[in-house]
Amino acid sequence: MILHIDDDLDLSKTADSGQCFRWQNTADNTWRIPHRGECLTITDLCGGDFELDCTEEQFRSVWYAYFDLENNYAAIRSLIDPGEDPFLFKASQSEKGIRILRQDPWEMLISFIISQNKNIPAIRRSVGLLSEMCGERKMSASGQPFYVFPTPEAIAALTADDLAKCRLGYRCRYVHAAAEAVLTGKIELAPLENEAEEKTLAALTSLFGVGVKVASCVSLFGLHHLNAFPVDVWIRRILENEYPNGYPFEKYSPYNGIFQQYMFAYYREQNN
Repeated sequence: MILHIDDDLDLSKTADSGQCFRWQNTADNTWRIPHRGECLTITDLCGGDFELDCTEEQFRSVWYAYFDLENNYAAIRSLIDPGEDPFLFKASQSEKGIRILRQDPWEMLISFIISQNKNIPAIRRSVGLLSEMCGERKMSASGQPFYVFPTPEAIAALTADDLAKCRLGYRCRYVHAAAEAVLTGKIELAPLENEAEEKTLAALTSLFGVGVKVASCVSLFGLHHLNAFPVDVWIRRILENEYPNGYPFEKYSPYNGIFQQYMFAYYREQNN
């Protein structure tokens, strides 16, 4: 199907924004995206047109929410006053097209546990190895094989040696513990989608090996709490260098997570 989007959507910028680790760039402007047992091939035809290898029903039931198309990101960007906040305005203009994907919270929990002290290529490699190790192998609409992200049962059944083969290092224990916690009901992820951020972070940080940064990433990218604000080394530098008098969280609520992504991507690009 051909889809026209009047709002911001840049596939490359979204793929490189540090929120998703299993997108595959298969050709110019074309990406293969596995999500919850489905796999979409999407091509940017330019001018706001995109080609998707799914039916309109599949788009409405799965991919409309995944790309967060219910939110108007151009309107959200317009909340930034260039005179009052020139840095954020410049970042939002440079990185417009990034959207906060509605990803599976279980996949995000494991992915961001793995992400600790790893760069993005290394995270992608480990997440891919884990998916191939114990995820269900399926075929996409275009006849290409892909792996469904492994279930908690599948990961909990892996041995320490199995997990080590996925290049998880010290994170092996954290990944296994998270799988056990979800499997036994120690934590339920789905209900957290409707919980306040304070309670969400408390629940997630109760897990072995999960700190505030990982919990905030799961909150933003897995539970779609758009006001969640993960702080890593890049954001810490931004807050110190660009907002010495304090970042105006209240002013930008409830979209701080979106603005965080603009700042993160922009600062990383400028400093690399």
